[in-house]
Amino acid sequence: MSTTTSVDPVRVTAPPVTAPPTKSAPVRRWPSLFSKHTNIPGGLGGALWLLIVVIPLYWVLTTSFRSSTTFFSDAPLSLPSEPTLANYVKVFDSGFFGYFTNSVIVTIAAVIIAVFVSLLAAYTIARNTHVVSRTAFSLVLLGLAVPLQAAIIPIFYMLSQMGLYDTLLALIIPSAAFAIPITIVILVNFLRDIPGELFESMRLEGATDWMMLWKLVLPLSRPALITVGIYNALGVWNGFLFPLVLTQSPSVRVLPLALWSFQSELTVDVPGIMAAVVMSMIPILTLYIFGRRQLVAGLTAGFGK
Repeated sequence: MSTTTSVDPVRVTAPPVTAPPTKSAPVRRWPSLFSKHTNIPGGLGGALWLLIVVIPLYWVLTTSFRSSTTFFSDAPLSLPSEPTLANYVKVFDSGFFGYFTNSVIVTIAAVIIAVFVSLLAAYTIARNTHVVSRTAFSLVLLGLAVPLQAAIIPIFYMLSQMGLYDTLLALIIPSAAFAIPITIVILVNFLRDIPGELFESMRLEGATDWMMLWKLVLPLSRPALITVGIYNALGVWNGFLFPLVLTQSPSVRVLPLALWSFQSELTVDVPGIMAAVVMSMIPILTLYIFGRRQLVAGLTAGFGK
């Protein structure tokens, strides 16, 4: 007679019954302004720099809409109590449009000359490793160390001997010449980033240097060209020393020199001067706003290697 007892297999192999996990209520996370990667000193410095830049612009803009009487009675940072456009009308009546036109002509001509000459030079330097190209690039870098003030007397003498004194060409030629070195440096760094295989493939297809320049380099280097265009336009538009030394007649006067003359003629009319400042900075400020991304990208191209 057998003494073994039967064992219920279900009772042995069945897993213990546990209660289903209860879902906890989701923890609501509020957006955090700071994380472990937040650069607090950098943010504070940026905010301080923004205030330093914005507050003077706000003061200039609001002052241009004040009258001469409310300028002294209103608080400096308050909105104009009696806004008026009389200051802008007064600036237009002072020949502002003629000075504005001269600035536009000088800026566009100097930028076109500087960019065109620099593109040709940068293409030659970037594509050739000959000792002549390297020497030429070293001379271009040396040109960055020559301050404008040190060359103003020779420039004045040369332009006077050429009969160009007191003309717009007297402003265009030296402005373009001083813009060429930094333009070549930026374009050379950008052109060196273009793969050499593209040039070699076009060369195998029989393309000349001019064809590669216009059909390959020019489209690919458009961000760099926009960068140097904006950068040079800022410098030429705000230039003061060349117009002061190389021109004399009101017919060839440009905006920076005109603002200086407004300051002399409208000594006590601060709102009138501020209206002229606002109108003079609108074109170049608009150009900078629309091209600031290309400006930063082009200036940093090639420097990350």
